Amino acid sequence: MFQENLKLSKAQESMTIPVNNSIAALSSSARSRGQDARLERRLEEIQSVLGEDLVWVERGLAEAVKTGPSPANEAAAHLVSRGGKRIRPLALLLSAACFGPITPVARELAVVAELVHSATLLHDDVVDEGTERRGAPTARRVFGNAVSVLAGDLLLVNALERTLEHAPDVLPDLVLTLRRLVEGEIVQLRGRTQLDVSEATYERVLRDKTASLFAWAARTGARLARASAADQERMSGFGERLGIAFQLVDDVLDYSGERTGKTLLGDLREGKLTLPLVLAVARDPDLAEPLSRIHAGDQGPVEAVSRRVVASGACEEARHRARRFTDAAIEALRGITAGPARALLEAVTSQLAERAS
Repeated sequence: MFQENLKLSKAQESMTIPVNNSIAALSSSARSRGQDARLERRLEEIQSVLGEDLVWVERGLAEAVKTGPSPANEAAAHLVSRGGKRIRPLALLLSAACFGPITPVARELAVVAELVHSATLLHDDVVDEGTERRGAPTARRVFGNAVSVLAGDLLLVNALERTLEHAPDVLPDLVLTLRRLVEGEIVQLRGRTQLDVSEATYERVLRDKTASLFAWAARTGARLARASAADQERMSGFGERLGIAFQLVDDVLDYSGERTGKTLLGDLREGKLTLPLVLAVARDPDLAEPLSRIHAGDQGPVEAVSRRVVASGACEEARHRARRFTDAAIEALRGITAGPARALLEAVTSQLAERAS
């Protein structure tokens, strides 16, 4: 259906650890294949373009999770302090850098992008009864479901307040994006009571729950840099396609991501729709019965269903689609004036796709 390296003080160095980890995590599977040198060069290139902006964003995130009463602030810090890929802040900062110097407001909104993403993760782990995130027990396991939900709420409030203070004209667009995020989650949650393996349902969840925030980040970076309306639209299209490709790759890694840090078959065990699963059921309708059992909480058929999904060729098709959206995302950047920031956006986009190679 839908086809200048940084010279930092010791204190600053401690704040860049999550940044270094996040850049390295862009292609952990490629790293395992002996491509460390290329990844190190990419890290240096991103640092040379963004400079202290990355450090500032990490500092902003560290301060943000201190806001609010205990234990909710501690639950938020439990997640955010573990780093993550920081793709959305990177997309916003590099998008802004395509059109001029990165401003303090762009830094603030890069923090917003990650706060929103982190809030959705805290909420998702409650909804999905997740047990592990970024190599550690989820916040809900450490602090409980109620605290984890409220921690996510605190991060969302912080994001809205930060946007209202620093870029109020961006707030309506952020609110619309938040609506899409919530609606995408609702559609996905609806599948817990009624199994729906249609590609249309999958695509709506994909575009609303994942791609919309990528699009907002890229579009907002361009907007804050006073790019033309046409260029803002180009960056929005880039972000959406990047988000789609990112999620498609993540879907494949559920079946083959043991080297990436992703929990193998985690999505399948939780009954989440992924593209390989959707495609496999279309090719092998008999999968519906064991899939319904998994959906009802029976983990017995998981391994067998996984083998049948892989044997159906659905993972290869998902990889193919991820490559197509990766190419489309890079193509969307061709209308932007060439420069270091655009080149890095292209490189990051390509490396994200390589995770599933």
